[in-house]
Amino acid sequence: MKNELHKILVAMVIPLLLVFIMYIMKILEVGMDWNFTKLGVYPLAKKGVFGIFAHPFVHGSFRHLLANTIPFLFLGWCLFYFYRNIASVIIIVLWLLCGGFTFIIGKPGWHIGASGIIYGLAFFLFFSGILRKHIPLIALSLLVTFLYGGLVWNMFPFFVKPTTSWEGHLSGAVAGTICAFLFQKYGPQKPEPFKDEEEEEEEDGEEEEEFTYDSYNTNQL
Repeated sequence: MKNELHKILVAMVIPLLLVFIMYIMKILEVGMDWNFTKLGVYPLAKKGVFGIFAHPFVHGSFRHLLANTIPFLFLGWCLFYFYRNIASVIIIVLWLLCGGFTFIIGKPGWHIGASGIIYGLAFFLFFSGILRKHIPLIALSLLVTFLYGGLVWNMFPFFVKPTTSWEGHLSGAVAGTICAFLFQKYGPQKPEPFKDEEEEEEEDGEEEEEFTYDSYNTNQL
């Protein structure tokens, strides 16, 4: 029980740390009357390259940040709990791919916010569970679909406000899907049927061989 609680708490560390940085950035921006918008992605321009790395930390308002907080924490926790061995690599690859794709396909303007990462996490968790065919991960896929299935509509320009970066959402979704396929063979896998029985048979065989060898030696004596 203590071990499971420890895993649950450890899985929250990185998501909480990232959200903490997001809030510090917003508090500093408002409190010091600064403008961090130019830390976002500006597609196909030198001034927007740094935003590939920094854009998830910048939000247009506290309302924008609050809207992203719960999904980011929940999906981030799911990633670090169920895929803890590869979670750090996944979040880094998602981060860079999301920013990179937005840099390539985005409309002119500053693209900011963690929404793209949220889409990346949701699509990774969904497709990864399906591809691995492992019941707990499939259940997680269904849960993500139930909670965040409506996110799909915000990936297309016809259903969002002109000020919404649907390109960032689409980039995150593509990045998450790519990661699901790319890391399919890494991390948790579906248990092989009868594997335990085969191991037991091998152990029994080894014990039998040892007994026969000892008997043979005894007879020689």
